[in-house]
Amino acid sequence: MNQHFWRRSAISVAMALALTACGGGGGDEKPPVDDSTYTVTISSSAHTADSRMTCNQGADVAACDLRMYQIMVEAYVNGDDSINYNTGYGPSEHKGDLQGIIDSLDYIKSTGVNAIWLTPIFNSCKGQSNDAKLEASGYYACDYFTVDPMFGDNAKLKELVDAAHTKGLYVFLDGVFGHASGIGVTMDNVPASLSGLAAPVTATSVANAHDTCVESDTTICFDYSDPDTLAFFKAVAGYYVTEFGIDGWRLDQAYQVPISAWEEIRDTVETAAADRKANGETWGTLGYMVGEVWDGNQNNFVSKVYGTASNPGLQSAFDFPLHYGLMQAIGSETSASSNGNASALYASWNDGSAYPDFAMPNLFIGNHDIPRLGDLLQRTGRGSGDEYWLRHKATFSFMAATSGPMTFYYGEEIGDQLDGFAAQVTTNCASQGLCDDHVARTDGKVPGVTGDTLSSNQSDLKAYLKSLMDLRDAHPALAQGTLTRISDDDNVFVARKGNGGDQILYLLNTQAKDAVVTLSASVLDASGTLDNLLDSSDSISTSDGNYTITVPAYSGVFYQIN
Repeated sequence: MNQHFWRRSAISVAMALALTACGGGGGDEKPPVDDSTYTVTISSSAHTADSRMTCNQGADVAACDLRMYQIMVEAYVNGDDSINYNTGYGPSEHKGDLQGIIDSLDYIKSTGVNAIWLTPIFNSCKGQSNDAKLEASGYYACDYFTVDPMFGDNAKLKELVDAAHTKGLYVFLDGVFGHASGIGVTMDNVPASLSGLAAPVTATSVANAHDTCVESDTTICFDYSDPDTLAFFKAVAGYYVTEFGIDGWRLDQAYQVPISAWEEIRDTVETAAADRKANGETWGTLGYMVGEVWDGNQNNFVSKVYGTASNPGLQSAFDFPLHYGLMQAIGSETSASSNGNASALYASWNDGSAYPDFAMPNLFIGNHDIPRLGDLLQRTGRGSGDEYWLRHKATFSFMAATSGPMTFYYGEEIGDQLDGFAAQVTTNCASQGLCDDHVARTDGKVPGVTGDTLSSNQSDLKAYLKSLMDLRDAHPALAQGTLTRISDDDNVFVARKGNGGDQILYLLNTQAKDAVVTLSASVLDASGTLDNLLDSSDSISTSDGNYTITVPAYSGVFYQIN
């Protein structure tokens, strides 16, 4: 939960494009593709293999190929109409619950993801604070050991975890360990096995360099200089692994907790997961933790979440710097800035060079705090026609080509957006549900569950995402390989992903015209064919020692190097 959405990265591109209010999601008009072609000739590789672009946890770690599907619980799907919040930030009906997620698991699995991340499900003591909308969000808990009765109960959570595991899906809960509801945190429901816990201290008088929390009527802040606070959250984090079999945590506003505390909490989670594995359990054995630090400067991630090899904190964080680069290259930032320059994908501020070797950046497109890609494309006047869908596919392709864990926000798989949302609403936006940090909290659209029917474009996009995820299953180079950037061209990203004998050429065209890339065979150290991994009819042989590859406008392509 980030309440400072207006703070955009200082590295954001300044170019502002005109705002056009047009609904995304269809139309037969063609994208503004230039009839001419863009040519690139590559006779030598611009760089050598870059191990920073691998998933540095090693090939045997399942976290390297996590594909998380984020669900805003209060907004997603109504499975039990007797327990609705009926209020909240954003344009949904605010009727979501755990049963609705259980009902949707087959659909979620069909997208190709292998994990779900639930926004906070802990009790927010509905009606006891002075902000009913914050209560519905889940990010201001009052009881860390009880499921919010508006979402279900503890038994329903266990049912959901078990059902997801049966379908091959990991389950991650959202942990808000830096702040809580302004009414305080109850200790009435602490499990008997943890009954010796003291209540976490909530004073702001003790300095904490990582704590940007500000106390108010709705918010209390946790003081990690008090050992009882650390003991409390170690107990919370380990309990849900041990007793419910969850596979790890997403950590909200991770900068509110000191790195030294994260190290101890992580050790607790990893130990609980290892104990389950030693006891013969198949699930609840991963112990993955990913922190949210809303920052465009990769250097800040070391001080706020990763730490160093000698003093490690968390081992994974959402990759905001590369997210910004991806939006600049093929999508749009919230200011409607989109330079279409492929160099944003390997800028000095997002190349991972500042991170320790153990870091696992988790790349994402959107989340519950920012407009969906579809809404941002509306903002830049690209909210209809084929270009809308091509840009989604291009973005997905780069995600699939990037090593390490990734996260998709619900609805992205079908290019979802809020009809008519384009201009940034700055006046009275919360009451309209149109603030930038709330607008993506729409109702889930799940065919067979919610009564929604997908359009042909939506079905095609979802199928394309599934094909990319299947590709990652088949090719370890995509999830865990080194990256060799072959060209520094501003319009076409060209890179080689390698993992042992699995070698893949990936090209992404970020412009409105087709690109013809002539690539020397010596660059790839190859003489066989290049076989398109998503189109079996496309096989390219050398001619005069070169491969010639056409990359359509706004498209990413994958070739097996033989």
